[in-house]
Amino acid sequence: MMSFKRHALALALLSVTTGACAAPAMPEVVGTHLADGSGYVTVTPIGEGTDRLLMAFEQKGMAGIALWRSDDGGDHWQSVGNVTDQVHKDPAWQLRWQPHLMRMPRASGGLPAGTLILSANATGNNAEGRVSSEDLQVYASTDQGATWHYRGSVIRGGGKPEDKDNKGVWETNIHILDDGRMVAYYSTEQHKAEGYNQALGHKLSTDGGKTWGNEVLDVAIPGGVERPGMAVVTRLGDGRYAMTYENIDGPNNGQVHIKFSRDGLDWGDPQRHGLPVATASGAWPSACPVVQWFPIGGPEGTLVISAERAGGGGDEGGRSLYWNNASGRGPWWEAPAPVQKRTGNIHAGWTQALIRRADGRFLHVTTSSSPTEPTSEWANEVLYQSAALDFERFEAEDAAREGSVAIPDPKASNGRKARLGAGRDGRLTFDVNTGAGERTLRVRFQTVGLPGVPALAVNGARQPAGTVRDDHDGWSMLETRVKLLPGSNTIDIDGGAHVLDIDFLQVSP
Repeated sequence: MMSFKRHALALALLSVTTGACAAPAMPEVVGTHLADGSGYVTVTPIGEGTDRLLMAFEQKGMAGIALWRSDDGGDHWQSVGNVTDQVHKDPAWQLRWQPHLMRMPRASGGLPAGTLILSANATGNNAEGRVSSEDLQVYASTDQGATWHYRGSVIRGGGKPEDKDNKGVWETNIHILDDGRMVAYYSTEQHKAEGYNQALGHKLSTDGGKTWGNEVLDVAIPGGVERPGMAVVTRLGDGRYAMTYENIDGPNNGQVHIKFSRDGLDWGDPQRHGLPVATASGAWPSACPVVQWFPIGGPEGTLVISAERAGGGGDEGGRSLYWNNASGRGPWWEAPAPVQKRTGNIHAGWTQALIRRADGRFLHVTTSSSPTEPTSEWANEVLYQSAALDFERFEAEDAAREGSVAIPDPKASNGRKARLGAGRDGRLTFDVNTGAGERTLRVRFQTVGLPGVPALAVNGARQPAGTVRDDHDGWSMLETRVKLLPGSNTIDIDGGAHVLDIDFLQVSP
């Protein structure tokens, strides 16, 4: 369980009426209420497709891990009970924290392919009723989640979470390797004496989670200050593995980093951070990252990261997803998350789920602060929503900027836009990864009192003027056809005769 510092959210817009400052309206919350829950939402398909889904999340009290099921791709859900601790015959113990669900793609240690795996943190309370022990447990279901059977314990820990010298273990993320071995990634505070405030490690099981081998550290930053945590792993289309994690108390507190592995076991020097995840303009996702790879959005597919909040000028409310279609190389881009959660406490959005449905839309599930108790994590609500995600749209506020600035605008595609200086004093540079061939470029822009049209350059070559048409909400759309190279292309948007607002660049076949 991570311990985060609270950050005040700056109020960017204030309206002034009759000499008094009125508080700005809170951003609209988008999503359907499912249930009350604190966080750590996880969703997995329970069949070959994505119509039948199983969800788990933390809940207040000692009832265990909550389970919900959908048979229509996440449009509707029903409660199907709780998974409880089957090991500790003690009312002070319960399966409570950080659940992770996955469906086994292949057999492992006597468990057949298609088996559902739930891993979660069972906690034990001391005589004062405070958590003092942890046990990262693994459960299996061979009947699509109707019944669950204890398999084994990955690792056990102890100590109150708030104690600086505790031996806590947290946040399992389980996968099945190509050879059928089961691997569990997790966070550990059991190496403080070695100079690691918190580290990320993994263990292997050859018997389907019954027993686990020796610990291997994957990320361990020396010095006793930085706290890498919440490792989540996904598989890329080229067979490699990608791991994201939060770096609490690092140079940029909470910034998400990504590392890569050929086999899911060797992540390179554990004392190296990997690559920071950031847009070209410097925005970065922060805290509680979940990474997934999808076979869409270009020849290399698309990596998508959700996070609790952001820094560097990104949306501090954590209402954006970050994506990259170059296997993690180069800049990342933002897209509005299907669920637009309410901000309030920093514990809303601890892990999120994103499932690509058969109809091409994405089911997004996360937790939001409560409208009645916005600072209480136990009052969080679980929200879900399905929507399309556009991985051909490159937000202007994420591009490298010269003579321009990002400003909020609720009518812009992701709530922000770039105000671009006139002429070549203003420039937005987009590093776009795509296949070779002709593409249509669309630039959504708006004049700021005086007429003007942005200019385009592709890989250094100035492009002829395109066509301009009206778009909704007072915006215009510039459209032109260009030829792009395979791989990385540089597309510049330069200022017009006067200042312009730029919403996004769209690159379409």
